[in-house]
Amino acid sequence: MNQETGKNLQKKLSSRSKQMLAKKRNPFSKFLVLWTGELISLIGSGLTSFGLGVYVYQVTGKVSGLALVSLLAFLPALLLSPMAGVLADRYDRRLLMLLGDSLSALGILFILICMLLGDAQLWQICIGVTISSVFSSLLEPAYRASITDLLSQEDYTKASGLVQAAGSSKYLISPILAGYLLRVFDIKLLLIIDICTFFVTASSILFVRRSLASQRDQGSASSKGERGPESSNSERVSASSNGEWSPVSGSMRDDFREGWHAVAGNRGVLVLVLMGSVITFFLGFIQTLSTPMILAFTDSSALGTTLTLSAFGMLITSVFVGIIPMKHNFVNKLCLSLFGAGIFMAVFGLRENIVLICAAGFLFFSMLPFANTSLDYLIRTNIGNELQGRAWGLIGVISQLGYVAAYAVSGILADHVFTPLLVKGGALSGSVGLILGIGTSRGTGLLILIAGLLLSISAIILLRIKSIRALETH
Repeated sequence: MNQETGKNLQKKLSSRSKQMLAKKRNPFSKFLVLWTGELISLIGSGLTSFGLGVYVYQVTGKVSGLALVSLLAFLPALLLSPMAGVLADRYDRRLLMLLGDSLSALGILFILICMLLGDAQLWQICIGVTISSVFSSLLEPAYRASITDLLSQEDYTKASGLVQAAGSSKYLISPILAGYLLRVFDIKLLLIIDICTFFVTASSILFVRRSLASQRDQGSASSKGERGPESSNSERVSASSNGEWSPVSGSMRDDFREGWHAVAGNRGVLVLVLMGSVITFFLGFIQTLSTPMILAFTDSSALGTTLTLSAFGMLITSVFVGIIPMKHNFVNKLCLSLFGAGIFMAVFGLRENIVLICAAGFLFFSMLPFANTSLDYLIRTNIGNELQGRAWGLIGVISQLGYVAAYAVSGILADHVFTPLLVKGGALSGSVGLILGIGTSRGTGLLILIAGLLLSISAIILLRIKSIRALETH
């Protein structure tokens, strides 16, 4: 009898061990499904972004036109991200991702229809990218909060590396693919492909959402069987921590206030976020000006190849971070990677030399995953999970205001200030031109160079801020 009881006990222990192992595996597998859908969506978005950039610059011949489109594609999503963060804490995060991805396709569809009826005007493109940006604002806070839902803290840096690897696809896969397609077809095919990627992304989101719902139902049934109805409150907390939606009481104003307190209540987090806006200001120049700088002396196919080769740096280091997670010295790694990114960014704008641009771009992109992972970890581990959606929404607005400023001024500075100074016969063509060269791309090159040097200086300042260093000891 005792032997039989021991065997039964051993079977139960073995069964529970298998269940525990499955629970450890399943969350990351769900994340991988969600990540795959986002990867495909980002590739489609990258095709549209590349195609519209080339189209607008070739039609208008102005950097300011391209900068305006970039601004309108970015600003609505940024301004609406706090609201999206609140919604991510109040409602089903996977459902918000599904709505955001599907409705954002309407803006791309509008641009496609305008092109099918004739050449799309700049104002029509601006309307389309604005519509797309408004609805895509739902994606980022919900996606970031979903990562915290699905994974344990040990997997954060690994997930961050994979997320950045997916983000690099916009620069790695999309440009070379778009450059090749534009040699054979026109931009309309790129827009159609982008719209079609929604179906794959939607399927991955629905799969994760249904599997989490099934897990919740099983957990609820098990809890009732073992502990009785008095455990319902603890079940809801556990379900929420596993990624399931539970109603949030209180007004949206209260949610905003709680999100702000989560950010501002920790001085280190607030200072880091504010410094993030300074960093994104400098990064915004290379994002806006790299396309017109390269197109000024080559074609769209060479542009796509150059951006793809440059983005291999981000892919390699993102995979590295995903395989070998970062575990300590996050502040030092953040500052060192930003300093290196600034130096390589300055070299990127130095000359009209495609080999030099590819090498500098590769090294520039290789720095970003280390910086992004460090930032992500320092903020994520200093804010509670129940406030992550609201906090990330506000963090997105504050830290990325630098992009808005860069998009707003970069085109004007390039077209009306720096380019006239460095074209043949300009005021600086004799002195600075000896180093940078002379031509229509040299004004944009000088702007990128200056922004890169200022980024390196910002990294040095960041390293000396005590409140930021204290985040790592939390």
